Amino acid sequence: MQAHNNLTNNKSNNQNSKVNSQNDSFQWQIDQFADIRIMRYRVPGWETLSLKQKKLLYYLSEAAICGRDILFDQNYKHNLAIRRTLEAIHKGYTGNRDTEDWQNFVEYLKRIWFSNGIHHHASTDKFLPNFSQDYFTEIVRGTPNSLLPSELGTHEAILEELTPLIFNPTIVAKRVNQDSSTDIVTNSANNYYEGVTQNEVEEFYTKAASTNNENPVPLGLNSKLLKNNEEVTEKVWKQNGMYGSAIEKIIFWLKEASEVAENDHQKEVIKTLIRFYETGDLEVFNDYNILWVNNLNSSVDFINGFIENYGDPMGYKGSWEALVNFTDIEATKRT
Repeated sequence: MQAHNNLTNNKSNNQNSKVNSQNDSFQWQIDQFADIRIMRYRVPGWETLSLKQKKLLYYLSEAAICGRDILFDQNYKHNLAIRRTLEAIHKGYTGNRDTEDWQNFVEYLKRIWFSNGIHHHASTDKFLPNFSQDYFTEIVRGTPNSLLPSELGTHEAILEELTPLIFNPTIVAKRVNQDSSTDIVTNSANNYYEGVTQNEVEEFYTKAASTNNENPVPLGLNSKLLKNNEEVTEKVWKQNGMYGSAIEKIIFWLKEASEVAENDHQKEVIKTLIRFYETGDLEVFNDYNILWVNNLNSSVDFINGFIENYGDPMGYKGSWEALVNFTDIEATKRT
């Protein structure tokens, strides 16, 4: 499953749980809020897996979870500060929780968990809370400062910084703005670019493409483009670069996974992905993809890394994602 759904899919005791139509107690719906329904699925065939395969799935799943904050930050540079503040309030607010305002606060936090930030996962429009700024002030001040993100400072500093980001509909109104009448880089809320315009992005990658070798790489896939002292440069996502702390943890679990790989080819797939994370070299990423697509004899499969580029209006940057699965033998036979 994708890392951003792990948290919500584990709420199996939610009061909105439903019993499926097969006269058993399996709870397929575990939550529903806003326009979102959270469902659980059976995992047929788990009992037939070997211990080694189960370990492999576990290690790959841990690698998936470790990248969750990367996606939050890619979607909007203040997402993590907002999420951590709201999580601290959810944990430590000392006031009355038996109110409609509190329930609306919880719903807003769930929407952020599900969408990996303050923009809708499908429309990319910013969604607003169903509680007031006054209530936000109340619950921030009603949460011990020791629980709130220390880098944001005092209660008043948190309120000053986050209130307009959360409540003002005109600030970062859309995560991905593809309106051709505007500068789609400066008018998108995502965190793939900083201090650069659409024209500067186009010029940078047009120039880079002119020197690309005969085995072209997906330029810009694993980097943030920003301007320093009037120079446009890339900040690469790798072990000793941007997102290095999270990537270090991903590498740890991938190394564990490589030790229980189902075969030598799969082991090479995982080791090549590790090498890509260590170096940020997109030629290595090409090598990884070729190995991955030719891995036809493994029951366990996974996606991990900077893959889809639809989160970037320019179509360069890869959103971090992870998916772990294994073959359903009976369903395959029926197919």
